[in-house]
Order: sequence, then structure tokens, then C-alpha cells
Amino acid sequence: MQVIIQGRRLEVGDALKRYAERKVRKLSRHLRHLRQAQVVLEVERQRSAGRTQVAEVTVWGDGLVLRGTHRSGDMFASIDGVVEKLEKQIEKRRSRLIEKRRIAATRDKRRQVAGAEAALREGPSPLPPQIVRLKRFPMKPMTAEDAIMEMERLGHAFFVFRDARTEKIHVLYRRKRGDYGLIEPD
Repeated sequence: MQVIIQGRRLEVGDALKRYAERKVRKLSRHLRHLRQAQVVLEVERQRSAGRTQVAEVTVWGDGLVLRGTHRSGDMFASIDGVVEKLEKQIEKRRSRLIEKRRIAATRDKRRQVAGAEAALREGPSPLPPQIVRLKRFPMKPMTAEDAIMEMERLGHAFFVFRDARTEKIHVLYRRKRGDYGLIEPD
């Protein structure tokens, strides 16, 4: 995550810069998709309160912008306060996402149960499975190697052929590992 630190009416020293960067980088532990953070450290002068130290942090991620501001009498305390506010925002966002997923999962489960119950009420399908296609073809005698070449040429997962040697019908099929199986009747 890229961290940009700026000062308004304030010279940001190395120690303050390192402290702010270390604290802001901790946010990426809670949310992995953070791309950039901008830290603006400012001193506000007020007549009644004197000087107020302000830390403002904006964080950008994938479709996400988080912003927080904290005021106190000490800049280090302001940085701690704004990081704490952003951690609470991140936790609140995470809780919402978890709740949305839980609700969606419950809704999907209810739909599945309702569909299964409807199928049980209807009972078994009144029509048994039917043959929807009949294919006839001449079977010329061939070897298992010729059958493999023919099956590959056609792009089929299985091939029925008459063995040239025994004149019996055999079934050649492609196995999951990529090799072939052969079914020979007795």
C-alpha cells in the first residue's frame, strides 16, 4: 500500500512521518485490498483552545473509500485516534458483508428445501426415461487401433466396432486419464 503523508501549517518530521506510516499500514492487515492512503496532518489555531492537532486519513481500495478525522492536543494521539476510527469502520463493513453472505446463504438454502419438498409432493416422474434418438450405422470389421483412430477422428468418448479377428462386437472408450478402455463380450 502506498502511503502519502502531507502537512498543513506543520513541518512533518521524520519521526512523525514514520509513526504515521507504521500506524496506517496496520490497516492493510484488516483489509487486504487497500491500494493507497493519504495522511494529512494539520495544526488548527483556535482562540479559545489554542492549538488543535488534526490527523485526517483517507484510504482507497477496490471500490472502497474510507475517511476518518481525529482532533486532540497531541499529533501522535490524533494519529492513534484516526486509525482506531478507521479500524472500527473496517470492522463494521466486514460485519455487514458477513451478514449479507449469511442471509444470502440462508435464502438459497430455503429455495433448495422448497424445491426438494415440491419434487417430493409431486412424487416420481410419471413418464419413465425414453429413448429420444436411434442411430444405425454399418459396422465394418477393424482392429482396436483402427477403432481408436476412428473415434479420435469423430471426437467421440466411445466407439462401437466389430473386431476383425474375432468378429465380435467391442466397445472402445476414453478414460479420465486420457488412455483407452476396451469392453469385450464373452
